[in-house]
Amino acid sequence: MLRKAFLPVIPALFLIVGCGAPPDEPVGLELLEEEGVLMVATRNGSTTYYLDRHEQPVGPEYDLVTEFADAHGWEVEWRMYDSTAEVLEALEKSTTHLAAAGLTHRASRDERFVRGPAHTEISEQLVCHRELRPRPRKPADLAGLDIRVTAESSYIETLEGFQADHPGIEFATDDSRSTEILLSRVAEQRIDCTVADSNIVRVTRRYWPHLAVAMDLTDQHNLGWYLPEGNQELANQAREWMNSRDGNEALDAMESRYYAYIDDFDFVDMRALNRRIDDRLRRYRQDFIRAEQETGMPADLLAALSYQESHWDPEARSPTGVRGIMMLTQRTAESLGVDRLNPREAIRGGARYLATMHERLPDSTPEPDRTFLALASYNIGRGHLLDARQLARNLDKNPDSWDDMRQVLPLKADPRYYPSTRYGYARGYEPVHFVQRVRNYRDVIAPAFE
Repeated sequence: MLRKAFLPVIPALFLIVGCGAPPDEPVGLELLEEEGVLMVATRNGSTTYYLDRHEQPVGPEYDLVTEFADAHGWEVEWRMYDSTAEVLEALEKSTTHLAAAGLTHRASRDERFVRGPAHTEISEQLVCHRELRPRPRKPADLAGLDIRVTAESSYIETLEGFQADHPGIEFATDDSRSTEILLSRVAEQRIDCTVADSNIVRVTRRYWPHLAVAMDLTDQHNLGWYLPEGNQELANQAREWMNSRDGNEALDAMESRYYAYIDDFDFVDMRALNRRIDDRLRRYRQDFIRAEQETGMPADLLAALSYQESHWDPEARSPTGVRGIMMLTQRTAESLGVDRLNPREAIRGGARYLATMHERLPDSTPEPDRTFLALASYNIGRGHLLDARQLARNLDKNPDSWDDMRQVLPLKADPRYYPSTRYGYARGYEPVHFVQRVRNYRDVIAPAFE
């Protein structure tokens, strides 16, 4: 069953080829049959495969492939490529058994490869800055716009189709930036528009509120897997699994974890915040004060962090498995010795965790930068923050300055930079917005602690 993208992992054993280029030798199915090793080509990205803040592999493609492999008792050898073009080249050379990289099913690709099962429905969308005037409403309006798209993407074929009827349409391809980075450049008004799959747009627009979908350029398309020529039997196995009960359960879990909650994302709603100060914060105010006395983390900061995480709901739950008023993982709660569903214990545990992130920063880091960096670490994970600090040094920026780090952290999603980092891709723009939201909330909340 196909699922539309509204945009705890049960991992199979896996290997990651992450150092240097993936092997370039053709692989046959005998390795899969004899040794049970499924070789999978993918890209490091938010809708494919990445490491989360706990340095665990996650992502829609990762979850589905892992469940498929686990159902057959196979290990997975992940082969990471920098671009769609390189993934397609791996298919051409038969250096992978399967490509799971957010690939659109298209007739032009069906001629070259074996089509595997589809798992998500998307449309390709023209995305512009919401203040762009006049905003394009029909294909003819694309003429004269500065449009850039990722090289070797399906978007090129779509735009070339419009060029046939509207010769004034021009666009450029970018072989060094991902779709997410091009979306950020639209948000920053560096380019007029780009084209992106609707699931990528829905993930990214939470962090770049100035993005606006100008129009759908295509009807619904399928995202799914591809296999090299000659791998029809494996494609049939994958399709049979995807259409099975286990496959449907995996699809449901993937949608819930990565996409289903996005439409409910609550931007800084000050009216709701003020209401909740009256009817929720008063219940936990003393708990935040006690946590400050124990850890040194300011009570109003902890309250703002908690509001960002759960809106002060002690029963809050996310699709990723974090729970409680401080949205702790089970592993983190156990390491802190607290019950994450007990608000008093969870507040104390979250405060201790933030204090640890704060203490582990170098003595050279001044305030308030130190607190902002600790919040970023709470959000994205210490490993990704350390990566960003090293990137800052490499770029002659100050890793102890929040003003510099908020420029560097988004580079963890830029393919020009993240392949050289230890922990790879991360949605580095997320902690930047996370810190800004916590700071805004704190301004409103602070009088309640005076």
